[in-house]
Amino acid sequence: MLYLGLLLAFVSCSEPLEMESPGLLVPLTVMEDSSLPTIQIGDVRLHSEAFGNPADPMLVVIHGGPGADYRGLLNFKDLAEDSFYLVFYDQRGSGLSQRLAKDRYDEVQFFIDELDGVINHYRTDPAQKILLAGHSWGAMLATAYVNQKSDEITGLVLAEPGGLTWEQTEAYISRSRALKIFEETTNDFVYLDQFITGTDHNTLDYKMALSTAGDIKTGDPTLAPYWRFGAVCNMASIELAMDQPEQINFTTNLNAFNKKVLFAYSELNEAYGLEHAQLVSEPFQDVELVEIAGCGHEMPHFGWNNLYPIVKNYLNEIL
Repeated sequence: MLYLGLLLAFVSCSEPLEMESPGLLVPLTVMEDSSLPTIQIGDVRLHSEAFGNPADPMLVVIHGGPGADYRGLLNFKDLAEDSFYLVFYDQRGSGLSQRLAKDRYDEVQFFIDELDGVINHYRTDPAQKILLAGHSWGAMLATAYVNQKSDEITGLVLAEPGGLTWEQTEAYISRSRALKIFEETTNDFVYLDQFITGTDHNTLDYKMALSTAGDIKTGDPTLAPYWRFGAVCNMASIELAMDQPEQINFTTNLNAFNKKVLFAYSELNEAYGLEHAQLVSEPFQDVELVEIAGCGHEMPHFGWNNLYPIVKNYLNEIL
């Protein structure tokens, strides 16, 4: 349907459409749509919103990617009814947040400092308890934050972090997103690249969204839900990890974090499983490993009915 719409637009307009025009291929970011909820962290504008009583313990929910967004994590809003203050944000260059040049992703520390800025933006009291819930790359980022600021976090919910080192993460990526040249999704993506070209963020984000359709091994019934995928953020972050793998080691000080961690992995993600969950979670002093039945990697979205009571019980236990 999208291809047909583009074709009709091309043949019916008296002047050719500019594919990089905001809003044509992908949703608008906070830089183009002033109606989107926005916060300013340093010199970067982020798409962000919060739910619940600001005086309650704060749970910051961190999306994956790098480059995705928090749309698939919005089920966590249910915890606002359980006396938690829920904070969501799209990371720099991700989702509907401001797009940046490639060199703005050349240190993992940028993401850690940004998360710290989000916490400080929403925090209402120095004594307010702060908890983190991360999915995939977001779980890695949450761990990276705890690795540096263990005393500031009361609880940690991790849903299938790829790994806490680059070696672990690279092995997981190779299992979950192996590109097969004769698969239909690969053919569609390469074919499209022949006539939708360009290096602007809109075009790159559009093609990145199509490329994720090839992720067929993670056990989910449909594509991962998100508004928009930040291609430059994703590609620059992967390049950073490959060139400087020492930056992707979030275990150097985890022994200082002595609080219980909830570590969830899914039943249907063939690339993950108990063995990888045990490997990745090993550095934590106190970890509860839980398999979430009936879903794959996108468990906060597709498996929320099974994940929610486990998360709720964990949070009530540690507070």
